[in-house]
Amino acid sequence: MIENIKPMDIEKRSFEIITEMLGGRIFPPEEEPVIKRAIHTTADFDYADNLVFSKNAVKKGLSALKAGCDIVTDTQMAKAGINKSILEKLGGRVHCFMSDADVAEEAKMRGVTRAYVSMERGAKIEKPCIFAIGNAPTALIRLRELLDAGEIEPALIIGVPVGFVNVVESKELIISSNAPYIVARGQKGGSNVAAAIVNALLYQIMR
Repeated sequence: MIENIKPMDIEKRSFEIITEMLGGRIFPPEEEPVIKRAIHTTADFDYADNLVFSKNAVKKGLSALKAGCDIVTDTQMAKAGINKSILEKLGGRVHCFMSDADVAEEAKMRGVTRAYVSMERGAKIEKPCIFAIGNAPTALIRLRELLDAGEIEPALIIGVPVGFVNVVESKELIISSNAPYIVARGQKGGSNVAAAIVNALLYQIMR
């Protein structure tokens, strides 16, 4: 039977259904909105188990956003999906260097991916940044290299690339690092999930 629900109530009802389908599972209060928004975005309940958080990851992400941090992402799709009106009210911006001609040229010259070079560009931003990676494992690999070299101190790494080549391994590199992280273990993820996690944090601030 089709429910007669007003447009503004659809999301609320969706989250009620997600809660019902989770069958009474309890999550840490700060992590619950992130997990449920990932499920809401994908209709995939595996995120209840495969999203892993470093200690105080959500708290650190929220603090950085409240302080006006920027966000660096690896796809235009993730950039488009992030709620920029809220972010800009907090003093932040979203950056995606993937389409920049000089990034493409440098990547070709060096024989690396554009995502690899893009993370280097993000590391040069002179303010705290959250890195939201939904597509490219090489972005996470380069972030780990920059971390190990002491060249970057991310406010948070959201590591949710999707796929089959180096995806699992790149996520584990972030999990074993000393950076704050929210990572979707395994092969699942995507730009929509990266944006959803950022938005889950932004919506907690604006509640």
